[in-house]
Amino acid sequence: MANNEDSKPAANAAAKPADANAAAKPPGGANANNRGGDNRGGGFNRGGGPGQGGGNQRGGFGGRPREAAPTDSEGNELTEKVVFINRCSKVVKGGRRFSFSALVVSGNQKGSVGYGFGKANEVAECIKKASGIATKSLEKVKLSGPTIPHEVYAEFGGGKVLLKPASPGTGVIAGGGVRAVCEAVGIHDVLAKSIGSNNHANVVKATIKALTMLRNKEEVFTLRGKNKEKAL
Repeated sequence: MANNEDSKPAANAAAKPADANAAAKPPGGANANNRGGDNRGGGFNRGGGPGQGGGNQRGGFGGRPREAAPTDSEGNELTEKVVFINRCSKVVKGGRRFSFSALVVSGNQKGSVGYGFGKANEVAECIKKASGIATKSLEKVKLSGPTIPHEVYAEFGGGKVLLKPASPGTGVIAGGGVRAVCEAVGIHDVLAKSIGSNNHANVVKATIKALTMLRNKEEVFTLRGKNKEKAL
């Protein structure tokens, strides 16, 4: 009896076929690249299966789409420069509450420039507000190639700015808000001097005011009622 009982397991093992479940599995079921077949499939995209998303969503090499750059009414791409960010703190019963304000200059580098001032409780939000305001307040400026047509002086509040044309290759000899405005409007050669207050907002406003006062030769001849060809 002992011999018969010992021979039963061996006979059953010999008669048992290969694993039916393993044979029924499709090829490449849960390999390394698929990462779990139907549950986490899709290879390197980390998706494709139910509830995992697919392709560029939540994984893979896609990511979030980039925000489109702002443009003016003519479709030109605008460049934005943050001139100054100010932090304000308010003391309350529970401690301090901080708020931020940003001054942003925006321009298409083709003769249009504007500025915006925004406030918010977060830095990114106040910059976004200021950028939106700057985009809506663009003003046209008369340029003479890479420089300005003539010397100009303007004041706004305590800010006083003097701009002079420069020869090619000079560069933008300016700093702070004056430099940001000149680069945004598309000036490459200019000599600038801020004479009055160092307040960033007043300096930017004075610079934009000075640029809007510029006039080219054609406009001057038209105002005088003269023909340009005869005058030259």
